[in-house]
Amino acid sequence: MRRQSETLLLVPLLPIFLLGMFPMLLIGLLGFFGLIIFGILLVCVGLTLALEAHGEFNEEIIVHGFARGSERATQLSHLHAATRSAVLLDLAGIALIAAGILGFFWAG
Repeated sequence: MRRQSETLLLVPLLPIFLLGMFPMLLIGLLGFFGLIIFGILLVCVGLTLALEAHGEFNEEIIVHGFARGSERATQLSHLHAATRSAVLLDLAGIALIAAGILGFFWAG
């Protein structure tokens, strides 16, 4: 039985490493200020996600008009799922901003 190289395992993980490199460099080079910037970016992503979900819901209502109950329930379910994930991103961003501010004043 031939043993495969471990480098083939690392090839699919390369894009994840490249995407995760930016926040780590931001935090490492800028310190607590980088943590605050990363938190602000997370809040912006959460707000964008919520606004896009509401826009898609409104577009569905405007374009297709009044839908049956089951279709409306599906649309509302998608809206609530997107809104919940947006709220979690907002909370994570606010926590990072608070941690950055507290760290800046505590360590600085």
